[in-house]
Amino acid sequence: MTTIDLKKTTPKSLSYASALHPRPMRELFPPLAPYSQGFLSVDDIHTIYWEQSGNPDGIPILILHGGPGAGASAAHRRFFDPKHYRIIIFDQRGAGRSQPLGSLTNNTTDHLLHDMEQLRLHLKIPRWHLFGGSWGSTLALAYALQHPDQCISLILRSIFLMEQYEIDWYMTGMATIFPEAWEKFAEGKDTSNLLECYYDQLTSRDDRVAIEAALQWNAYESTCASFYPQKETLVSDDQRYYALAMAKIEAHYFHTQIIAPENSLLKNIRKIRQIPATIIQGRYDMICPMASANRLHLAWPEADYIIVPDAGHSFLDPTLRTRLIETTEAAKSLR
Repeated sequence: MTTIDLKKTTPKSLSYASALHPRPMRELFPPLAPYSQGFLSVDDIHTIYWEQSGNPDGIPILILHGGPGAGASAAHRRFFDPKHYRIIIFDQRGAGRSQPLGSLTNNTTDHLLHDMEQLRLHLKIPRWHLFGGSWGSTLALAYALQHPDQCISLILRSIFLMEQYEIDWYMTGMATIFPEAWEKFAEGKDTSNLLECYYDQLTSRDDRVAIEAALQWNAYESTCASFYPQKETLVSDDQRYYALAMAKIEAHYFHTQIIAPENSLLKNIRKIRQIPATIIQGRYDMICPMASANRLHLAWPEADYIIVPDAGHSFLDPTLRTRLIETTEAAKSLR
C-alpha cells in the first residue's frame, strides 16, 4: 500500500487544496476579446467556430469545453495570463457557434478528435497545452493518446471517462443527493430507461416536446453542478435552442459513445505517462464522481493530483477556480 505524505506539495504528489492548505482565492484574469476568430469547415456538414485571444506569439493552450455540447464561453479565456498564453477556444460539432447547431450527424468522439487536429494544422501550431474539464477531460485524454507528441501538458478538471457507471450515476445515482431535482428530471418519463426516454424526446421532430425535455435536462444538471446553488432562467428562443442543442448532444454521446471497459482510456496511459499533467477534482463534484479522478490518479501516479475539498463541478466555484489558475501559472515553465 502506498503511503501519501499530505505535507508534500511538489509535483507527482496528492494535495488537498484549501482545507488543509489555506490560500487566498484567485480571481479570473480581466475580460479580453479575441484577436482573431473564424470558422473551419471540417466535413461536408459541419463548420466549427474557433477564436484566439491573449498573446499571438505566446505558448498555445487549447480549451476543451464540457457537455458534450455545452459550447465555450468568454469566461474560458480568463483562466490564463494573456501576456503569456496564446488562448485557443473552439465550439465542438453542433455546439455553441458551430454549425449546424445541434446536429448529431457525423458527431462522435473520433470526429471531434479529427477536428482538434484539423484546427491545430489550420492555426499552424506545432504543440499546445490542453485544458479540459468534465467531457473536456475525456477529449483531452483521448487526443493525447492519439497525438502525444503534440501535447506540452494536460490540465484536467472534473474527470470523466465516458464509462457506463458514470452515465448511470448521472441518470439515476445523483438522486441520492438531489432527490427533489431528480424527481423533476424524471417527471413524466419512463424511469426504467430514462436515457432512452430523454433521447427520444430530445430528437423529436416536435420542437415543443424536444425543448421541454431540454429544459428539464438542463435544469437538473445546473442544480447538481455547483457547490453554491445557482439558477438560470432561459427567456429567449435562442437560449432555448442552445439548451436543446446541448441536451441533445449530451444525450446522444451518453447513448452512443460509451467507452467499454476493455477500451478504457486508462488502459493506455503508458503512452502519455511522460507528458506533464495535473488532475484537479472537486470533492463534491456531483456530475463527475470523484471515483473517476481517483482511478486516473492510480493509473497515472506521475501526474499531480489535487483534491479540492470544498468545491463541486463548476469551474467557477472559487476554490476550484483558484487551483485551476494556479496550475496554469505553474505551467508557464513548460514549453
